[in-house]
Amino acid sequence: MNETLFSQIQKLFERTYAQVGINLEDCLIDRYRCRQLSILAGKSARELSDLARTFLRAADNRLYVGIYYSRWLIEQLERHDPRACLSDRNIRSLIAFVEEINHALHAALQFQNGARAITSEDFARDLELQAQVDTYLVLLLFVAFFRKTQRVSRTDRRWLRFHLFERQCPDAFRDRNLRARYLETTQLALSYTQYLDTLNAARRIDEIRNFRSLDYSEKKKRILALPFGKNLAQRVNLICEN
Repeated sequence: MNETLFSQIQKLFERTYAQVGINLEDCLIDRYRCRQLSILAGKSARELSDLARTFLRAADNRLYVGIYYSRWLIEQLERHDPRACLSDRNIRSLIAFVEEINHALHAALQFQNGARAITSEDFARDLELQAQVDTYLVLLLFVAFFRKTQRVSRTDRRWLRFHLFERQCPDAFRDRNLRARYLETTQLALSYTQYLDTLNAARRIDEIRNFRSLDYSEKKKRILALPFGKNLAQRVNLICEN
């Protein structure tokens, strides 16, 4: 039986970090359930993308996860399967697809490690930062797969960064907190992935595993202390103040 794109990506993340212990594909929900959970999530949730969302709820010392993908997004990935070709036609859909799997997986791993403040802002920013970093690395693997030399060019990296970091418009959020969250995490992820690009494969694996073990404030300090983060500190401070 052929594996789904979902299961392939989950297994990739689990090989990199740790086994989550469940098949996250079983956490997929339909549009009706997404609408119900969005209402419960409050006003700020109205501004989140309708293409894909991840819902988290803790109760009775258990974490409940719901992952939603719109029918349009699934149709795009079926029509333009990224396992056959990655292009402008499917990269945005793939980014959204991968990020939600990543949100669910890291939330589950953190919960297993004792994290319970899943409604805190730091928890949300941590998931967002981690997802952008991991999604960039997944996109690199897709691009390398389609290159005869399996080498990713500077042009390829610029293309990936444009779609993952520059096409996002955090300023469009009316909610001040959401706007600050996405502005900060996007800047941090951009800087950190630039650093990761300077490492060989073995060092990169060790680095991202150590990075995942940090909490959000530690991740932020780690990035700002890097050579690529020196010019970022002032911008991040301005983001937090606005």
